[in-house]
Amino acid sequence: MPTALLSVYDKAGIVECASGLHAAGWRLVSSGGTAKAIAAAGIEVTDIADLTGLPAILDHRVVTLHPRVHGGLLADPTNPTHQADMAAHGIEAIDLVVVNLYPFEGNPSIELIDIGGPAMVRAAAKNHAHVGVVVNPSDYQAVLEEIRAAGMLSASTRRRLARDAFTTIAAYDVAIANWFDQPTQPSDLPAGLHLSMERAQTLRYGENPHQQGARYRIAGARSWWDSAVQHNGKELSYLNLYDTEAAWRLVNRFTDPACVIVKHANPCGVAVAADAVEAYVWANACDPVSAFGGIVAVNRPVTEALARELAPVFTEVVVAPSFHPGALEVFAAKSNLRVIEAEPPVGGTLDMRAIDGGLLVQQPDTVNLDRSTWRVVTRRQPTAAEWADIEFGWQVCAAVSSNAIVFVKDGQAFGIGAGQQNRLDSARIAERRAGGRAAGG
Repeated sequence: MPTALLSVYDKAGIVECASGLHAAGWRLVSSGGTAKAIAAAGIEVTDIADLTGLPAILDHRVVTLHPRVHGGLLADPTNPTHQADMAAHGIEAIDLVVVNLYPFEGNPSIELIDIGGPAMVRAAAKNHAHVGVVVNPSDYQAVLEEIRAAGMLSASTRRRLARDAFTTIAAYDVAIANWFDQPTQPSDLPAGLHLSMERAQTLRYGENPHQQGARYRIAGARSWWDSAVQHNGKELSYLNLYDTEAAWRLVNRFTDPACVIVKHANPCGVAVAADAVEAYVWANACDPVSAFGGIVAVNRPVTEALARELAPVFTEVVVAPSFHPGALEVFAAKSNLRVIEAEPPVGGTLDMRAIDGGLLVQQPDTVNLDRSTWRVVTRRQPTAAEWADIEFGWQVCAAVSSNAIVFVKDGQAFGIGAGQQNRLDSARIAERRAGGRAAGG
């Protein structure tokens, strides 16, 4: 009779998993709350203390750390030496381990550093030629279906599950290491930066069509991209994501209805207005040539009226909190337009850029709008309207690559000069694009 060891912190789906294994003729071994939940459902289960001959000790810190557990997980049943050791010490093979870990990231503390769970997961994953290991409740159903059909898990499934298990352990250890490396002062960077990344999305291509591209997510981190819904258009490319991220971050800095248009990671139009339609019209008017083929982000639902304003202009991506049905109907006629519904950015992560052999790391760029920390260097103090434009322009300028010059008036960017080797050239570009529209009067 094959044996499954079940020991989980997250009990979601575990009773159904246990029931399916029991019905398939498997013996179940468990401990603590997991064993209680299984037994309460009327399913026969052996307590792990009966397997080891020892109760849980040290406030439950030691439960599964025992040769009869780890011998059962690590034994190669085809190896005569292993067979002899198992017979001599009364060790029975364990064929499947279902484990998930203490939720360390949710509430970091010494007591939530799991020891027994990772040890079992690593042992089972190492011995995946003979043992299956399940660390994600989303795998329960597929595992049960395969066991019902074939009696055991295939070698390819065990290998896939082992890979997921080691990935989970790596991310868990990274979270603990990062906790220990937290800076003592909020203004400091951590002593070490430990990353565990998982591919979250395969892209249409990289920066150029001959390059492959993908989006990777820091394991355990939240991202607005993961909940985003694409309603229309082709698959996203590397630059689509890069520019959309820049546009979505900037537009969400504004509380009033706002629109941001980005091209090659730099804003080429930004405006706040009484409504999203007006904000788009003003943003597009800043630099309609550069807006062609750009990314449009608005921080309000896209109505049919706004969609009709957008439709005549070739646009790669439109991103917004939501879209009215009429707007989606308008966009459906534009097969190349990618329409993305998104939640606000999560933020808070460090900014990183790859260099040879490592990363350049800095704290996220934040815009300080506390006027008490600003210094007026002109003889005349700004008026209330000028203060509002200064704050608006400062937020736009922070999103423009240096050297950055932005001409603004009444909540609208009229000229943006970006990425030049000197500020004079940036100013000339901004002045030429503004064409005198931002002049006082």
